[in-house]
Amino acid sequence: MCIMNGARLKDKHCLIVGGTTGLGFAAGRRFLDEGARLVIAGRSVENGAAAVDALGGAGRVQFCSCDAADATQVGLLFEHVIDSLGGLDVVYHVAGISGRRHGDGPLHECTDDGWQATLDANLKSVFLTNRAAVRHFLDRRRPGAILNMASVLAFAPSPRYFDTYAYSATKGGIIAMSKEAAARYAPDKIRINVIAPGLIDTPMAARACADDVIRTFLRTKQPLANGPGQPEDCADAAVFLCSDEARFVTGTVLTIDGGWCVSEGQFV
Repeated sequence: MCIMNGARLKDKHCLIVGGTTGLGFAAGRRFLDEGARLVIAGRSVENGAAAVDALGGAGRVQFCSCDAADATQVGLLFEHVIDSLGGLDVVYHVAGISGRRHGDGPLHECTDDGWQATLDANLKSVFLTNRAAVRHFLDRRRPGAILNMASVLAFAPSPRYFDTYAYSATKGGIIAMSKEAAARYAPDKIRINVIAPGLIDTPMAARACADDVIRTFLRTKQPLANGPGQPEDCADAAVFLCSDEARFVTGTVLTIDGGWCVSEGQFV
């Protein structure tokens, strides 16, 4: 069955964790364009209110404040989403941090605090939201779709400019966890996939995107864009993987990198 653009997520109950800025916000806009019933979650109430206004108001999308690394808050989030939407079909986990300001960096410089803060925000949070989603789908005996956000740095490192050890470890962990769960729950018709972007122009990537030397490097490392990608590049892919068009797809890692993984990248 071919589903026309504009209705690929029609009447699907969707949750985007980390949907208030950057990649999550862009996905939220596309989900709504495709007919989704949507809740976005994030830690900042201020960012949540701004995102709801930008996406068309509370009549179109709801916001729920949540620290996805806190099991109690994740439980309350899912209760709220299921109650307010009348169910749940799709969970897209985008939330995460770079870890750099907490002390993440090269292995010999990465601090204990930087390691733990990055693992909690990036890996523990995915474990908690994915577990809650799978439990819901199993309890309701309904199919469901989970999409997680990784990074090309999990398998295509570029240490001269992007040497954050804990961050790369968490993104590799997300891929491993997603594949394990995809294999386990495929018989239950629960699909679990991963997006692995290159460098995308978002608030979290502001440091790199503002650095002239890094932007010069990206012209040859991500030649399809001659620089950073745009959030919409990932949002379009997310719509596909969360829709019934991807009904035969699970356990995949979709690289959206402008050529990062197949390009050497030239240094100044």
